[in-house]
Amino acid sequence: MITQALFRALDTKAWWLIGILLAAAILFPAGNLLLSPGQFGYVPTYLVSLFGKYLSYAMLALALDLVWGYCGILSLGHGAFFALGGYGMGMYLMRQIGPRGVYGNPTLPDFMVFLNYKELPWYWLGFDNFWFAMLMVVLVPGILAFVFGFLAFRSRVTGVYLSIITQAMTFALLLAFFRNDMGFGGNNGLTDFKDILGQPIAAQTTRVSLFAATAIALALSVFVCSMIVNSKLGKVMVAIRDAESRTRFLGYRVEYVKLFAFTASAIMAGIAGALYVPQVGIINPSEFEPSNSIEVVIWTAVGGRGTIIGPIIGAILVNLGKSYFTSALPEFWLFALGALFVFVTLFMPKGIVGLIGQWRTMTTKREQAPPNAALQPSSPETSQAAERGEDPATMLVEGAQPKPAE
Repeated sequence: MITQALFRALDTKAWWLIGILLAAAILFPAGNLLLSPGQFGYVPTYLVSLFGKYLSYAMLALALDLVWGYCGILSLGHGAFFALGGYGMGMYLMRQIGPRGVYGNPTLPDFMVFLNYKELPWYWLGFDNFWFAMLMVVLVPGILAFVFGFLAFRSRVTGVYLSIITQAMTFALLLAFFRNDMGFGGNNGLTDFKDILGQPIAAQTTRVSLFAATAIALALSVFVCSMIVNSKLGKVMVAIRDAESRTRFLGYRVEYVKLFAFTASAIMAGIAGALYVPQVGIINPSEFEPSNSIEVVIWTAVGGRGTIIGPIIGAILVNLGKSYFTSALPEFWLFALGALFVFVTLFMPKGIVGLIGQWRTMTTKREQAPPNAALQPSSPETSQAAERGEDPATMLVEGAQPKPAE
């Protein structure tokens, strides 16, 4: 019975997307490990890491879409949850270095030795265990989002005011993590990672394993988000997005629904950040930059908010363009990003997925229309029926009489 409910909750697009992601989790590693350079289908290691980073960005965009596209909460601070998850993973990776650091200290990371730390800060304890680090990756962003959302939604802060305070939260964390006395590496952050789960982080097998883990995590995120938005709770979220006051009048506890969506979204963003860090090899306070959170909004808008597949498409396509522009024309990237956002806002308000949906709807209507329908003259009766909102096809042919009942 539970299995049937799960299948009913997922639509066809979600199943297709999950299938594509799981196939990528198999084909990309196979193309990298089983094929030689020059063979058809070979995937270089650098592309594996690059697309693994894109998939972690896609997971972050999907997390934002859950609150913005379906609940109407425009958060400009989701980069903070992403960075907090990244720092959780970075702290675990730093503890795995041990005596192999520059200063050879078996307990303290190099930056702590350089800054004359005498002992490991209490909030670093336990991060030598992978399970504890992953627990913190979930709990820290989740607790921050819960406390922040409880205070904001209980006070009924909405609209642009909520967006501003989420951005203020991100900027406050940026300033805090820049400080050397915070114990997170200051401006340089955490880097020079060696191992993850006992395996060399730079090894080819580790790279493809991280890509596969990211693809599977994104597939699970699609599954969970589709379950939420297609459930009764998802319908209430959409009602809050479209008419919050009316939904509140009907008796729903709007603040609790928004709090659930905001917390779940933050946890998803934290997991994305944890998958991002070992693939790029560094985490520093620049991840808290408010501009990063604004970029996530652009990815979601380009792909199409209020859809499951749209944010993923937008994140991948925009970051592909970013990789090209920042190498070929670095001085024009920000101009191109701003122009893209303006273009989407004016001409593609529903994003790429919405544009495809509109094209399919127009094609279907054109195919279903009778041939030469536009060339047939309309009678006065037909015109009057159309004005009244009646279907002219149901009108009796002129001069015909209804058949008497037998």
